Amino acid sequence: MHLAGKHALVTGGGTGIGLAIARAMADAGAHVTITGRRAEVLTAAEGLRITGRVMDVADEASVRDGIAASVAAHGPVQVCVANAGIAEGRALHKTDLDTWRHMMSINLDGCFLTIREALSSMRQTDWGRVIAVSSIAGLRGLKGAPTYTASKHGMIGLIRALAADYAGKPYTFNALCPAYVDTDIVSSNVTKIMERTGMSEADATKAMVGVNPHGRLIQPEEVAEAAMFLCGPHSGSVNGQAIQVAGGEV
Repeated sequence: MHLAGKHALVTGGGTGIGLAIARAMADAGAHVTITGRRAEVLTAAEGLRITGRVMDVADEASVRDGIAASVAAHGPVQVCVANAGIAEGRALHKTDLDTWRHMMSINLDGCFLTIREALSSMRQTDWGRVIAVSSIAGLRGLKGAPTYTASKHGMIGLIRALAADYAGKPYTFNALCPAYVDTDIVSSNVTKIMERTGMSEADATKAMVGVNPHGRLIQPEEVAEAAMFLCGPHSGSVNGQAIQVAGGEV
């Protein structure tokens, strides 16, 4: 129960990686605020020490007001997990500016706004952990997804700069970089691959799973375990890192 008495905030916490992280942190004693745009999803995910709050990370006022209300209800945010994001592949010559801006507004702007607002209360405490859920695409170029890749690279750059800014203070900033995880996003992308290429569902799934060197989809709980390590009692010297949870991707 090493997070007992602490308030954790997990964006995109109603499903997938975010929900796995929220449950792990609640099991460790934290009160966890999960956020997302769909109230029904958040309500279904609520449980012991997990509270849902509707918040759109692409909307500055929504993030500001949502985090302020969460702090008023549960105290300062001491664990901030910027997890909310979208994934879509599209060739650059087929990408219009609205598509580019939509991806950036959720993945990169959302990460920035979430961390900025969480830091307002975290900086008043003597301990804090900030974790951005980036992607293996934040460390290398993902074929067919230049916009997504750029947004995930930006998240890691933000984390590294914050680690430098707060070096020597009791807060750490790290990114998790999963490869393909068994979530709704992967299921949605399988459908898109089928529509775009005419592949069968089995072949489209194989095309995605094949990117992971160990030949299987990563489970959300595996990413959650990495997040818990970064919040552990001996994690203070791990700072400014982009940690791969990618089945051996090098």
